[in-house]
Amino acid sequence: MLFSFALLLLCGLLLGDLFKKIKFPPLFGFMLCGILLGPYCFKLIDASILDASASIRKVALIIILIRAGLNLDLDALKKVGRPAILMCFLPATFEIIGFALLGPVILHLSLLDSLILGSVIAAVSPAVVVPNMLKLIEEGYGTKEGIPQLIMAGASVDDVFVIVLFTSFTSLASSGSLDALNFLRIPTSIISGVASGILIGYVLNRFFDKVDVRDTVKVIVLLSLSFILVKAEDVCTGYFGYSGLLAIMAMSAMIHFEREQISVNLSNKFSQLWIVAEILLFELVGAAVDPTYALKAGTSAILIIVLALIFRMTGVYLCVTSTPLTRKERLFCMIAYTPKATVQAAIGSIPLAMGLSCGNIVLTVAVCAILLTAPLGAFFINLTYQKLLEKNV
Repeated sequence: MLFSFALLLLCGLLLGDLFKKIKFPPLFGFMLCGILLGPYCFKLIDASILDASASIRKVALIIILIRAGLNLDLDALKKVGRPAILMCFLPATFEIIGFALLGPVILHLSLLDSLILGSVIAAVSPAVVVPNMLKLIEEGYGTKEGIPQLIMAGASVDDVFVIVLFTSFTSLASSGSLDALNFLRIPTSIISGVASGILIGYVLNRFFDKVDVRDTVKVIVLLSLSFILVKAEDVCTGYFGYSGLLAIMAMSAMIHFEREQISVNLSNKFSQLWIVAEILLFELVGAAVDPTYALKAGTSAILIIVLALIFRMTGVYLCVTSTPLTRKERLFCMIAYTPKATVQAAIGSIPLAMGLSCGNIVLTVAVCAILLTAPLGAFFINLTYQKLLEKNV
């Protein structure tokens, strides 16, 4: 296991730096490294790491969301207003509708199978989006208009919305009946997650006021509480949902809101942790990708992904209409809200494991979506943000 970790980190650093030198996001190198070292190519990653891959990826995602919360300017988010709410569900809804319309024509799927496929692919990836938005905040691009905050907040809730739909559609496919009460999980997940996160953040601020602890200890406390919140999400079943990931972001945002200097110090600490977490996250996402599925899919899978992204971008455009954002800023929002990775890697194989007839094609398109949109999405964000957004001094 230790040799595999050493191989992952060293090769990831090497390939990431190589892609960075040719003006591509290091993400390309990390994913390529994971594919090459993974079980579908050279098989150099220890099986115990692959077994723990989902947990390792979740730890990396937790670090991302803590960083996002610690940098989330609530005042800027309030200025955005209505679009922040619409971004949570409208783009994903448009993309799923796109798959529902295109799936029967391009992939010869039934309507229900097309909806299942759409609900797998429609989730945007916080793992790709959030680090890039944090980079914009650090450099001061689009912050006055609240664009990075808008996209970060929407990306976190978007996943909750899509996963509930995925659960409902797969339940309908396996049992033949749709329980409408499942949709209660969407509002309850959001409300309970945000409320508990705010409460915990408030308590932490009072604790940090009374007890003088080093920033390193605060990092350990935040990580430990975040692990507990994610576990609470697994415990909450039935119609009452709970989003541990939203709770993590809300908890961190509360620290930023009340104790800005503490949040700056903690954000710097988590930025250092992210150096390792980013490499492992995208390498393990790459290791979960079977390139043969992508090769089998051919142009049909790529075509439906690209066309469905047009539906998604249309949804984003509608979210930001009637706002002070310029055309360039709206275009950037549309580009920045396209990458897929972590959710597709996590749930793409579930329909196949359930024995659904659409299982193979869902997994194939999920693999193609990761390979196509994760690196290219990051690439176009980095390529366009300085041209489309204003730098706020």
